[in-house]
Amino acid sequence: MNLTRWNPMQEMEDVTSRLNRFFGPAAMRWPAVEGGETFADWAPAMDVEEGDAEYLLKADLPAMKKEDVKISVQDGVLSIEGERRQEKEETGRKFHRVERSYGTFLRRMALPTDVDQKKVVADFKDGVLSIHMPKSPVSTARRLDVKIN
Repeated sequence: MNLTRWNPMQEMEDVTSRLNRFFGPAAMRWPAVEGGETFADWAPAMDVEEGDAEYLLKADLPAMKKEDVKISVQDGVLSIEGERRQEKEETGRKFHRVERSYGTFLRRMALPTDVDQKKVVADFKDGVLSIHMPKSPVSTARRLDVKIN
């Protein structure tokens, strides 16, 4: 009888692999980020940070061009949509593993009420989409002391 060493991590990897094959590609999709709706097979990862003067949203869009992305603001909702196209298999080339997600995506998220929607701007550099959402000057937080009668 041969003794083999049990590796619990390999066992977990095998179970995960079997479950992924059973449920198919749907099990590999990114979940919607809290507060943002996803309407596609995949969604770019996003970070939203707040500064004194603006909110900054950064979305990872590797292997995409700015022409492939459309951004709009309407009725307090920011929409980001686009498409990442998959490389076509050519003669003499084979894909042994494809893990990156492809296809169209649409992300929508409600903007904070203090965003000046007319001044929202975006830039795209090195596969990262940055959307600058300036705060309205009216929304500057001030402390008011209230007298108690």
